[in-house]
Amino acid sequence: MKWTAKVALAAALLAAPLASAEAQKTLRFVPHSDLKILDPIWTTAYITRNHGYMVYDTLFAMDANGDFKPQMVDKYDVSADKLTYTLTLRNGLTWHDGAPVTAEDCAASIKRWAAKDSLGQKMMSFVTGIETPDAKTIVIKLREPTGLVISGLGKPSSNVPFMMPKRVAETDPNKQIEDFTGSGPFVFKKDEWQPGSKIVYTKFDKYVPRSEPASGFAGGKVVKVDRVEWRPIRDHQQSVNALLAGEIDYIEAPPHDLHPLIKADKNIYMYNWNPLGNQFTFRFNVLHKPFDNPKVRQALLYAFNQEDFLKAVIGDAENYKLCKAMFICGSPMETSAGMDDKLESNFKKARDLLKEAGYDGTPIVLMHSTDLQVLTNLAPVAKSLMEKVGLKVDMQSMDWQTLVARRAKKDAPDKGGWHAFLTSWVSADLLNPVMMGFLNSGCEKAMFGWPCDPEIEKLRDQFAKATDLAQQKEIVANIQKRVVEYPTHIHLGQWYNHGALRKNVSGVVAAPAPVLWNIEVK
Repeated sequence: MKWTAKVALAAALLAAPLASAEAQKTLRFVPHSDLKILDPIWTTAYITRNHGYMVYDTLFAMDANGDFKPQMVDKYDVSADKLTYTLTLRNGLTWHDGAPVTAEDCAASIKRWAAKDSLGQKMMSFVTGIETPDAKTIVIKLREPTGLVISGLGKPSSNVPFMMPKRVAETDPNKQIEDFTGSGPFVFKKDEWQPGSKIVYTKFDKYVPRSEPASGFAGGKVVKVDRVEWRPIRDHQQSVNALLAGEIDYIEAPPHDLHPLIKADKNIYMYNWNPLGNQFTFRFNVLHKPFDNPKVRQALLYAFNQEDFLKAVIGDAENYKLCKAMFICGSPMETSAGMDDKLESNFKKARDLLKEAGYDGTPIVLMHSTDLQVLTNLAPVAKSLMEKVGLKVDMQSMDWQTLVARRAKKDAPDKGGWHAFLTSWVSADLLNPVMMGFLNSGCEKAMFGWPCDPEIEKLRDQFAKATDLAQQKEIVANIQKRVVEYPTHIHLGQWYNHGALRKNVSGVVAAPAPVLWNIEVK
């Protein structure tokens, strides 16, 4: 073979894999945050929840109408006395390592999720046992009827009851998992993970979607790309510039002040993938002074007002709503009970409560997230309003992932702990008092902040047993009145955002989290 022919052959061999790689369909996606924690049961952080929806699947799922549908489950039966639920897994469920999904895997996953999640804990208080008579059957037995089984196993947002292999699900729920094998539509490529730069997922070729059309988190999770690359670009202007230049395809949540720039480009469109919206929240840590005193917490219900927070972050009134209902305006559980004179920045009333409480000037360690645009301006507003009523505030700035790790600590605030922070929840997490994680007041079993109030827990139990809507609404009103007396957190208004996509990207499914199945890139 002549030298020139050898060169041509070598060039062809080198070009072949390159051409193959270029033929792959890749979705380049900018998430709202970098991904550092990979265990969606250990943390409620939405970036980890979103990672969970890529990798894992659920037994049931909430569709676009808010109804719960079988997902990994093929069929289920409820006994006449409503004390036994029998779930049958559908055919073709496979873990990413090739092993079949079994009922034992799912039983272990339910137990780990329920140990951490507010709704899961309440659901399990009705459960006497979970049995697995064969590889495809899960039997859940109750001591008394509750409507929480299907809605619990289909819970749409943090913590989501994702199914994991038994060996993984048996990990202590307070310890992060180290094996990321799922059965969902995408495979996490740990070998390509570059924290701060790139997170890679590939299509799971053995995933068998349901036959129904995709609807919310339910239906067929049909993957139409070969590869998804998350690009956590921290500079929002840089990410928008990359979108305009065609270097990325989809930004999950561009900041509102950049919406006009995006809308001006004819090759870009915006889509409201989360029509239920979101709610800003101020969270107390009740373990340490001064927030161990309910009157100090009550003072902030009077000191705060929603509009200051919403204007500072969202700006345009078209994208936010003042709403004193903890359980979301426009939802069946909307009520203003107990809230008429709250959230009006009544500084005199707030100062009087602090005086009654004997506030001694203890500095409030307020954690301030700096890298998520939709949270960055919240803590400075809270600091200003708190200082106006005489509270001393030590605002400590950090990135969101550092805040997520720190909020799990019970240490004293001056020894690495905290007093308060602000966050945002999707409305789908807040539709009732059992689903609302920050309302869990079960002391050690509660979420970070650890509120401890038997009265709230009694009312949550009543809601879990209630089946009549009118009765549920009455209980919700009583719960909101009790939270005014024993504040667990403060709701600071509803807000909305839109994703930004290039016009060659289609098929986005509307859901409370950004899901990437069903999307086509042309």
